[in-house]
Amino acid sequence: MKLGKLFNEDDRGVSPVIGVILMVAITVILAAVIGTFVLGLGDQIGGSATAGVTIDGDNTTEVTVTLTNTGTAERVDIVDSSNGSVVGNLSTTGTSITISNTLSEDRRYNVVAVGPNEESSVVRSFIVEG
Repeated sequence: MKLGKLFNEDDRGVSPVIGVILMVAITVILAAVIGTFVLGLGDQIGGSATAGVTIDGDNTTEVTVTLTNTGTAERVDIVDSSNGSVVGNLSTTGTSITISNTLSEDRRYNVVAVGPNEESSVVRSFIVEG
């Protein structure tokens, strides 16, 4: 009995077994990746509201905020950072609001986009000098 012939006869069944194992592993990995993507996709819907604004006169005594794009927001609120009160809001593209400061100290304001489910995000901040 030749030693070389003995090993050649046993190797013939190894290749199909490895092929089947690799195909099953690839199928399981693809199913896991696709399942994770499909099931995780619903969690990303919603998110924070977005809007586009222009601010004219930042760091002056009078600042004008203009709504240029509503994006995913229903409205844009102008919020006084010192006390959290809403000093005005914009809901139509092209509308503006002017904020003046009659106090002696500077005031910081946030422009907040508010979405349909009341989710909100700060779009911009600005300072009105006193």
